[in-house]
Amino acid sequence: MSDKPTPSQPSLATFLQGQAPATAPLPAEPVAPVASDQEAAQALHEGGDITVADDLIPSQQANSDTLDEEPAPPAPAVTAPSFMRTERQAGAPPRATPRWQWGVVAALGLLLLVQVLVADRARLAADAGTRPLVSALCTVLRCTLPAWHEPSAYSMLSREIRPVPGQPGVLQVQASFRNEARWEQAWPALRLSLSDADGRVIGRRTLQPAEYLGPAADAQGRLAPGQSAQVSFRLREPAAATVAFSFEFQ
Repeated sequence: MSDKPTPSQPSLATFLQGQAPATAPLPAEPVAPVASDQEAAQALHEGGDITVADDLIPSQQANSDTLDEEPAPPAPAVTAPSFMRTERQAGAPPRATPRWQWGVVAALGLLLLVQVLVADRARLAADAGTRPLVSALCTVLRCTLPAWHEPSAYSMLSREIRPVPGQPGVLQVQASFRNEARWEQAWPALRLSLSDADGRVIGRRTLQPAEYLGPAADAQGRLAPGQSAQVSFRLREPAAATVAFSFEFQ
């Protein structure tokens, strides 16, 4: 019986040099031929299957380092729904304001102006510039105006003071004056001053219309422009040395 030959083992020196024993090369696997673009299109047209090797498809991760990143496409413009768009956004021409609306605005503004004039008519009537306007407005609306008050527009026509016979210390005063203003005025208040021979004032008194007109006269009446009036009344002399007097309108 013969002994089987034992396979030769590598020596220690060969093992230490890192040389592995030669091994038989592995048989190469057959590589499928890569179909061209024309053949692939024809195969798709005929309904055949095309097998593409995985190592021929570049991965996105591998190309991210070498290819420049393309900019993101702009976001599409957002448009409002048709029922929310205004006429200008929808392209329709703007509507013209109806004329009747302007008429309403003008009427309301005129009404507001009239209300202001009527409410403040007393102050406006005291000014010579605005009184004609307020007077014309009150003529239409039938409202009342306070009487014009301009004491300097009264002019004294005549005056006289004399003692009352049989009544010592009582003086009879008579005066006439005229309204020179452009509008009618109420009866003025009369301020009477009495002086002695040296010009010193020894007595002064302001008389209201009801005092110098008497109870029978209308103290609430008015004097028209250019109208004159004559008054007469009595008063007690403050001292026997009265020789002069003066009138002032208030």
